[in-house]
This record gives sequence, C-alpha cells and structure tokens, in this order.
Amino acid sequence: MKVSPSEPFKIIYTILNHEYLGYIFESFVVQLNGQGAFSFQVQNISSKNVREFRAGLDTADFELVKLIDDIQQDTVLRKFNTKKWSAVDFFLKVYDSQKGDKAIQEAIAGYLENCKARILEKLRGKHLFIMGSDGNPLWKEVMLEDEKATIRFHFIRNADNTHYFPTIRHRYQKLDFQYKNAFLVCEEPAWLLVEGHLYQFEGNVDGKKIKPFLAKKYIAIPGQVEEQYYGRFVAPLIASYDVVARGFEIRNVSSSPKTVLTISEYAEKPPLILAGADDHSDEGEDEDVDLSFDLSFQYANFSFHYDSFAHPASVQMEKKGNDYFFNKIQRDIETERLNVTRLKDWGLNMRDGTIRMPKAHAFGWLQSNANTLAQNGIFVRQNTSDSKRYFLGYSSLDISIQEGRDWFDINAKVRFGEFEIPFIQLKNYILGRKKEFLLPNGEIAVIPDWWFTKYSEFFSFTEQSGEADQLRLNMHHLALVQELKEENLATAIISRKLENLRDFNHIEPSNPPLGFQGALRPYQKAGYDWMQFLKHYRFGGCLADDMGLGKTVQTLALLQSQKEAGTLEPSLLIMPTSLLYNWQLEAKRFTPELKLLIYTGTNREKDTALFNDYDLILTSYGIVRLDIDLLRTYRFNYVILDESQAIKNPASIITKAVKNLNSAFRLILTGTPVENSTLDLWSQMSFINPGLLGSQSFFRDEFQVPIEKRNDEEKTKKLYNLIKPFILRRLKSQVATDLPEKVESVQYCDMSEEQEKAYEEAKAYYRNMILQSIDSEGISKSQLVVLQGLTRLRQLANHPVMVDSGYAFGSGKFEDVIHKMQTAIGENHKILIFSQYIRHLDLFRAYLDEKGISYAYLDGSTRDRQEQVEHFQQNPKIKLFLISLKAGGLGLNLTAADYVFILDPWWNPAIEAQAVDRAHRIGQDRTVFTYKFITKNTVEEKILALQHTKKQLANELISNEEGFIKSLTRDDVLNLLS
Repeated sequence: MKVSPSEPFKIIYTILNHEYLGYIFESFVVQLNGQGAFSFQVQNISSKNVREFRAGLDTADFELVKLIDDIQQDTVLRKFNTKKWSAVDFFLKVYDSQKGDKAIQEAIAGYLENCKARILEKLRGKHLFIMGSDGNPLWKEVMLEDEKATIRFHFIRNADNTHYFPTIRHRYQKLDFQYKNAFLVCEEPAWLLVEGHLYQFEGNVDGKKIKPFLAKKYIAIPGQVEEQYYGRFVAPLIASYDVVARGFEIRNVSSSPKTVLTISEYAEKPPLILAGADDHSDEGEDEDVDLSFDLSFQYANFSFHYDSFAHPASVQMEKKGNDYFFNKIQRDIETERLNVTRLKDWGLNMRDGTIRMPKAHAFGWLQSNANTLAQNGIFVRQNTSDSKRYFLGYSSLDISIQEGRDWFDINAKVRFGEFEIPFIQLKNYILGRKKEFLLPNGEIAVIPDWWFTKYSEFFSFTEQSGEADQLRLNMHHLALVQELKEENLATAIISRKLENLRDFNHIEPSNPPLGFQGALRPYQKAGYDWMQFLKHYRFGGCLADDMGLGKTVQTLALLQSQKEAGTLEPSLLIMPTSLLYNWQLEAKRFTPELKLLIYTGTNREKDTALFNDYDLILTSYGIVRLDIDLLRTYRFNYVILDESQAIKNPASIITKAVKNLNSAFRLILTGTPVENSTLDLWSQMSFINPGLLGSQSFFRDEFQVPIEKRNDEEKTKKLYNLIKPFILRRLKSQVATDLPEKVESVQYCDMSEEQEKAYEEAKAYYRNMILQSIDSEGISKSQLVVLQGLTRLRQLANHPVMVDSGYAFGSGKFEDVIHKMQTAIGENHKILIFSQYIRHLDLFRAYLDEKGISYAYLDGSTRDRQEQVEHFQQNPKIKLFLISLKAGGLGLNLTAADYVFILDPWWNPAIEAQAVDRAHRIGQDRTVFTYKFITKNTVEEKILALQHTKKQLANELISNEEGFIKSLTRDDVLNLLS
C-alpha cells in the first residue's frame, strides 16, 4: 500500500534474516494515523524514491538508505555474480554445503560486515524493528542501547580439562544472554541483540568469540590438547581482552621499551669461481653481500620484532613442569612508532621491521647517524652468528685544499677509530669501488657508501704531484672544490679573485674593445666582463640570457677584444642554418673589423688553411657534422655554439663532433639550456668544461634521477651551485627595465556541439587504450601512445577537421580567434599568430585567402625566411604573421607586432615565452598583449595546470624544459583524460 508523502509518516529500519546473507537491514516509510501512531500503510524506501519523502528525513536517513541499498540482494548479485547466473542458481551453487564456493562466501560476508558496521553506527535515535516471519517490518521494536557493554573471558583449569566462557556486563549489571534466542546482527565488530535490546561493545570485540555461547554455557578444552590450545588461542585472547583465570597465572609486565637495531650479514654463498679464472678472485670477497637491519623492542627480558600492526599488549606463554604462565607485556606503541618514524626520517624505512641494503650503504648510514642513534637511545649491535666482525666505530675523512699557482694542492687524512690509513690507499679503494679492508685489530672497516658518492668524482680528477703522498687538482674544477667546501666535506683556501666568480657582482671590469661599433648596455658590459674573467682562468662558459637581451652583441664584443689583443687564431661560431644571415648582419654592424668567413654551402672549399686569413668562421651544425674529420685538425681560438641545445643529446653525432673540435676556449649561447631533461645541461656543460658534472652515469644517479623523479630540492640546489660560476642568465624583467609592459591573458573558448561530440568520443577511445597500455607496459613504455592520444585530443580541441578532413561543422576556438583577429586588425594592431600545428595554420591561411587578407607566413619549410620577416616589419598593410611555433621561436625580431596569439598551449611555458619574445624585445616601444586560446573542458585546460606543476625544475635551474611528457605519471595521464 502506497504511503503518501503529503500526509504524516515516519521512516523505520528493520532487521531481517536472509536465507543466505544472514542478518541484513531494510528501510521503510510508514503512514501515521490520526493519533500519530504507525498505521498498516507501509512502503519500502530506497535511493530510487527517497526524494519523494525528503521532507520527513534528515541527513542520516539519506545516508542510511544509501548504505542499506548497498546490502540488498540485487546489489550483492551485481558485485559478486560474475557468471551472470540467476539469483536462485547463484545462491544454490555458491552456498551449497558440499560444493559451495567458500572464497565467494567469505568475500560477501566481509563486504556485508563492513556495510552493517557503518549502518549500525548511524542508527542511534532511529526507529529500529525486527521483521516478523510474515514479512511485517514492525513486528518487534528494538532498543539500541547508548552505553556500551563490556566482555570478560574466564578460564578454569581442572584436572582433566579447561572450561572457557564469557560474561557480559552492561551498566554494571551482568547481562543474561545465553539461551535467550539472542543473535549477532554484526560480527565484526560485534553487535548483539538480546530480548529486544541491541548492544555494542567497548573495543573491537570479535563476534565469533561470543557466537558459540549463545546456546552453550561453556566450552571444555581437553587436557591432552591444552598446551597447543593455550598457545594458539588463549595467549592471543589474553592480549586482546579482559581475561581472568584459575589454574594458571597471568603476569602483567610493565617496562620502558629499549629500541634495538641488529645488523646481520646475509649468509648467501658467493658465485662459484673456477680455479685460475682470476688471480685476484679473493680480493673484496663478500664485499657485495647485503646486510640487513632488524628492528626490535625489548621490554624487560622480552623482545619483540617490529610489527606495524602490533597490539598494545603482547603475551608470551611459558610452561614450567605442569604449570603455565602467561606474561602479558604492555607495549608502549606510541614510543615504538615514534622511533620507527625517526628511523624513517633518518633514512631507514623499517616498514616490515627489516630492511636490506648493500653493505657499504648500510655502514655509511650507520657512520652518518651514529651520534643521533646514541642520543635517542637506539642501540646497535651485530648478530653474534655472523662470521665476520665489523668495525662499528666512527670513521672520518679530512681533506684540506689550497689554491696554488696553477693547481689546487690537496692534503688528506683518513681515520677509522684509532687507526689512521694512508690516504693514497683510500683513494685507490674509492676509485676501485672496493668497499672493505682489514684493520690491524682484525675488524673489517667498510667505506661508507656516501664517500663513494661524494668523493669518487672528485678523486677521479686528482693527480699525484712530485711528493709521494701529495695530490693536486686542476684549477678547472673550481666548482668541485667549492661544493666540498660548502658541504663541509673539505676545508679550502681560495683566492678572493677566484671566489668572486661565485658572485657575479664582484667580477673585475675589463676595457671594452675600441673597434666595437655601438654601446653595450650595463648588463651587456657585465656579461662581457664575465666572459673575460672566464678566459683568464681558461674556463668555458654558457651565456644563457633571456631572449632579446643581446647574447649576439656580447659575444661579438668578446671576439673583437680578442682581435685587438693580437690573437692570431680565428674563432669558430656554430649555429642553426637559419641564423647564419642574422649573425652576418650583426657582425658587419657591430664589429666591421672582424674578417668573416661563411663556411657553408655545397660549394664550400674544404681547406682549413683558408681559416688563417679570417678572425671569425661562421658555420652550421650540419656542416660541422659532415666536415668534422677536417675541422678537428685545426686549432681555433674560441669554439662558440649558438642555440647550443642542439647538442643536448650526448649520444648524437653532432654532440660527439663538436666535442672533438680543438680550441683554446669554449663558449655556448642559449636561451633554453634545459629543454627535455637535466641531461641536456650535462651534455652542454661537458662541452665547455669537461668533467665539471662528472661522468654521464654519475650525473644520472647523482642529479638526474633524484631531481626529475623525486623533485629532490637539495640535489637541485647542489647542481645549481656547481654550474653557477660558469653560466650567466639574466631575465628581461631584471635588466631590460626600459621594455614596455607585457600583458598576458587566457581566452577560453566553448566547443561547438558537433566538436564536443567528436572530442568526447575520441577521449573515451584513447583513455581506454592509454590506460590499458600503462597498466600492461608501464608508463615509461607507453609514452608514444600517450603522446599520440593527447596530440589527437589537442587537435580536436583546435578544430576537428585537423583530424577528420570530412568534418563539415564548426569549431568554437576557430570562430573566437577570427573574431579577436578582426577586432585587432580593425584597431590597426599587428598580430603574431603561433601554432605548433602547420595544419592548424593552414585553416587560417585558407580563411584569409578567401577573404583577400594579406599576411606573412613562416614554417620550417619556408625558404624566404628573412623576406617574410622584413615584409611584416616594414609593410604597414601586413597585419598578420602566421608562424609555426617551432620554426619561429628562435632568432626573429618582430617588434612591429604588439599582439601575440598562441593558438594551442604547449607543455613547456618557456617555448611559448620565446614566441612572445619575438615581439617583446629590445626595440619594442608599445605594450605587448598576449592571448592564449584554450578550449574549455578539454585537455588544453589540464595542460595549463601541468605547466604550473611541472616547471619547478626549470625555474630552479636555468630555463624551462620541453619534455614534460616524459615526467607524466599515471595520475597525470588520468587527470588529462578525465
């Protein structure tokens, strides 16, 4: 019978016994009669009709209805009936007493217990009933007791057996629950219903401990199995519950915990080595055997291995003769967890109470934390069963460095406790990665792992001087010395002049070249002084100024000064082919005295003797790659790389080629020394200062992985300090204060209806494909399919015709761009329009051609690049310049424009910033307005968020990176495709 929501009603909750699922709940609404009592008009209520009765429900009712829906038979079948059987077949087969599926039964029971526990917590203050056998949901009302009951277990040991039974108390009175038709509504935790009263218990009482006694006074444990039963059942029960016993003793032990770390050597046998296979096969034996740290807590005479799920009390059973003793140790779980957290903070993550690590790493950790462990009362000991005895004392390596005339002189002392080891021996151990050696007292000293990390690269550059025990280091490795000094790994005395290289503001000024035509701005003069300083010490440098600040001018000033200083050898300047003309023009303008040779073209004369007649050779990366066997034989004054990110890949042919060039000095110029990863930086810095950042494998382990994978701020700072003396980066906001304002805004665009449909279909398809690939192949092997899917979605966000040439409908972004373009042209503005997709630019070209609107155009295939630039800069009728982002991000001066449109966002904000800088650079006298067009509810919005979260590395180092796709996690991809 239907209940009217417009008449008075009440919601009730009923307990019923399902044939297979046990006790579950249902919810009903009951119409009230004129006296406000329940009538016979009752209706089931669920999530489907609950809104009809919302006027009479509160928040808890809505939550309860939803939770009760989750335990109904239909819901259980949807979750667990994977074979799509009928309800009857499912229950008959799964719950068959002989052939039933116990695993599914247990899964269903666990699911229901969890749901029921949540339901019962919310039932206080609600009307609760037991359903009658006739289906009447109002058969018997239940009172849910507010005060919780307590339980105590009793053991009485007799001559032949042990009696075991519980007692329950409620409100200080014993509760008579046996033989009362009582039942457990929920077992985990226990909720017991006795004679219309529903009881919850203090603590998490397991209902299975009560269930056997609902119709039984006690359980008898036969004497012949009591020892096994006591150990397996009674001891854990004593630990978790209030237990009283007669016939055996329960002792309460209270003691402060003693935290103990035990070092053990793994007893794995070394691999078999054939006789005579290696004359030194016994050297360093077992050096690579791992050690384990085992964490335990000692209370009085009782020791417990660490367990993250440890109970506040632990019980150990003893048997003496025929007597049993149960020692109940109250554990200080808070203190245990505090020390576990401390160990984790100090680098020892004891998740399971044991951690295994390489021997050198383990002893390095011990050496670094010895004082900290002692101060916090954590004891370290070695397993007495180990065959070797290790030196566990404090070790030290003291290094002092002093600047000489052409070298750094090094003095070092090594100590292991009372023993001083000749340093030359330790150097050989570190470089040979030999981790242990025998001390005079028979103990084995293990070199801490961090010594290999901190000192191996440093020692690899040292050379032995005339004195037997004296070492020296080339001045070229100033950064390594400064790093050791800063980290208190060595004491160092360095001249003030050399130290000034760390502080750019204190570099001594140099006289500007007389033949330089033009005036260097103050910051450009400072850059010129910095390059002169580097030359004095024969250091290589990276000029990484912001786009438009005049890296070309500063470099030409340096080269002019070399000519005036009488340098005879010419310098070689290598660049992308597209920049040759610009360098030629700038050199003629600022340094007309420099004799220039453009070494390029298919008809170039391959004779290095020609170089002797010139001051500066201009060539391209492509030519160097082809002619390296010829060019490597010639000695240049400077080798300079413009847009040096061209050698960001250390394995590329061009990178290997330029590193083989012979010169007195090296210099690189770039606005983005980091595009894909920090390895780009290593490759370029290794060109100008070989060895500064160590070997590639060392750099990968020491910097690249910690910074890119773990966002390690300390490693980022360390890397910055190492490169700081040799890299100069100034931003326009810092030095070019005469530039006008730059205004940036985001223009959000709505998709057309047809465009949105196409986008959502593609998103669903690629989401499934990408996630399947990630889950099966892993994120690193799925980068190609991720990039493919994201690229397709970005194109759809621009215009679906980029993906489907047969698409005949509109694009919201295309219409918004056209409108903004027409408005700007009408106001006599000039606009740069950037897109990374040539196909996208083609759509606008077709529109402009149809409308008869003139424009300039540039992509990677454009031959008359300079002509297009001059056409736009000088012709007032040309208001638009369509440019592919990749082709137009470098070497262009487009100050005629005061509007910049970014049609599609790229992962790397720096690449977009370079595009904007084509207009916002020296020579611009108007405010530059930038519009970034973003299609709403698409991957483009997510890219904007990633631009903020993924650029921290670049900001903290030198520039921004382009390869954000490599740093995407599975969660990032999920977010992009949500």
